[in-house]
Amino acid sequence: MMKGLKNRFKNKNINSNVNSNKASTSSKHTPTSQPRFPEQQQQVGTPETQNIHLAPKIPLSPKTPPSPTGNHPMNLENKEIPKSGPLNRIKSLSSNIPTTKTPRRQSSSRIRPSLRREIERLSNLRDVVSPIERQELFLKKLQQCTLVFDFTDAMSDLQAKEIKRQILTELVEYITTNKGVITEPVYPAIINVFSINLFRTIPPRINPTGDAFDPEEDEPILELAWPHLQVVYELFLRFVESPEFNTNIAKKYIDQKFILQLLEIFDSEDPRERDYLKTTLHRIYGKFLNLRAFIRRSINNIFFQFIYETERHNGVAELLEILGSIINGFALPLKEEHKLFLSRVLIPLHKVKSLGLYHPQLAYCVVQFMEKDPSLTEEVVGGLLRYWPKVNSPKEVMYLNELEEILDIMEPQEFVKVQVPMFHQIARCVSSPHFQVAERALCYWNNDYIVNLISDNIRIILPIMFPSLYQNSKMHWNRTIHGLVYNALKIFMEMSPRLFDECVLHYKQKVQLEPQKKKYKEEIWRRLEAEAAKNAVARASTQMSFSSTSIPSLNAQTLPLSEANMTDTAKMVNSDLENLDLFTKELEQPDPDKPMIPTYGRRKSVLPVDEQVLTELCRHKSLEDVLNSAPPHTNDE
Repeated sequence: MMKGLKNRFKNKNINSNVNSNKASTSSKHTPTSQPRFPEQQQQVGTPETQNIHLAPKIPLSPKTPPSPTGNHPMNLENKEIPKSGPLNRIKSLSSNIPTTKTPRRQSSSRIRPSLRREIERLSNLRDVVSPIERQELFLKKLQQCTLVFDFTDAMSDLQAKEIKRQILTELVEYITTNKGVITEPVYPAIINVFSINLFRTIPPRINPTGDAFDPEEDEPILELAWPHLQVVYELFLRFVESPEFNTNIAKKYIDQKFILQLLEIFDSEDPRERDYLKTTLHRIYGKFLNLRAFIRRSINNIFFQFIYETERHNGVAELLEILGSIINGFALPLKEEHKLFLSRVLIPLHKVKSLGLYHPQLAYCVVQFMEKDPSLTEEVVGGLLRYWPKVNSPKEVMYLNELEEILDIMEPQEFVKVQVPMFHQIARCVSSPHFQVAERALCYWNNDYIVNLISDNIRIILPIMFPSLYQNSKMHWNRTIHGLVYNALKIFMEMSPRLFDECVLHYKQKVQLEPQKKKYKEEIWRRLEAEAAKNAVARASTQMSFSSTSIPSLNAQTLPLSEANMTDTAKMVNSDLENLDLFTKELEQPDPDKPMIPTYGRRKSVLPVDEQVLTELCRHKSLEDVLNSAPPHTNDE
């Protein structure tokens, strides 16, 4: 007994020494704030040790073996001693520095489970013979389906979850195969099941301190409760699509509040749920005439918030798909409300960064409007040109795709109104260094309807397009672009050879004026610098007006080019003009097969030749010539 008391007293002394050592070491590094975790508050002892997270005490006896890992608080011999040095001091302090971790995105929607989650297994509906008892059983089963389960815990309420899924499947089959089951008491019961199971809080798309969710890069979060949600959607759709469905009775329960809650779920990340929502909202729009205007206004509000505030919404493509079918059913002439929807919603939707997620649906809606009313062509094309991207090449390709769809349905009289600004933009796309943009723009000349529109207005379009086409025929780095440019120039030459020659001559004159214009600008800058230096030195109170100097107008007659004073730039211009003549003759050669995209060898670059460089090259001798011409060496040694 005395031996046991001695061991107990020894253990108590060791524990007190360890706790005092820990308290002294932690007071140097641990801040004096309250504990960050709730677990620490349960282990608070005396005021001196309230900031220390103690390990559980394990009584030691002589028979207790030492810990193999050496991490036991009693094992003082294995405790690592911090090394000296600034780097090691920083490493030892890093464990005590409070850090904030990026919170994880929610794994599913925030569903509040029911407090009572027990379901009684009732008899099947097909086993009940009496219609009255079957109807009562049907309502009881609908009431059972209002229980909501927590699917974040995969192991909880497994039996009850499976019973609810079986009940929902049985109800879907019962509504589909039987007649006379949708009575007036059923309406509030089914809509209540739909509301309780589906109307929930969608998790935020942006973490408070983390990165935003990128729908193009990140994987969507699938709903954990989908085994129940899917059957609830099926039940509601069979209910609305049933021939026994009475809209007058359902008006009491499917109102504007119901529509707003339904539209909020369109922001779900699960694409399966958004597909069901699209079908459900479209059925409601078709059945309830009194809610159509409200549905359109509510969708417009979602788009306004998406365009001008958040630029983030997961259901834009599905909402546009619904609107595409709605626009297809608009009566003619179009109301002013619908035209405002085009100008204030659909066209500004082109400027959002995530256009690629919903562009096919958006282009379909725009084309539907133009098919309904061709007079909207000028407004649509002007809006596209106003929001045309400057540095985003993939987005520019999408714009070119949509513009071709618009040109396919454009009337010739409407084409005349927009041809000048539109082909100026197409010329800039042809000159783009990005080969996909240039290739997509040049593919317009493979469309027969667009070629016919160009042919009818060639005197306006060819002068706009010729400089870009000729420059790309020589300077573009991609050989595929060379073939497409050759095809477009060949088509232009066949349309009007005389106009093509005029464009060639005009381009020659423009090239000839370039060096003189450059000299003229340099002379103006020299004069400006001289005037500025004179004013700085003299510090005159009045500045000399440079605008009083007469500047002669430039034209081809006042700027003659003589061979005597021709610079290297002028020589390069002449060689460029010679290449233009050769290229024009090449286009004029008859081609019996008329290939759309001919293949030809790579053209050599034309570079200006410097006379000094040419002289040095002529004087150059190879090493073999130098050795042969050198006199033999004499050995003095």
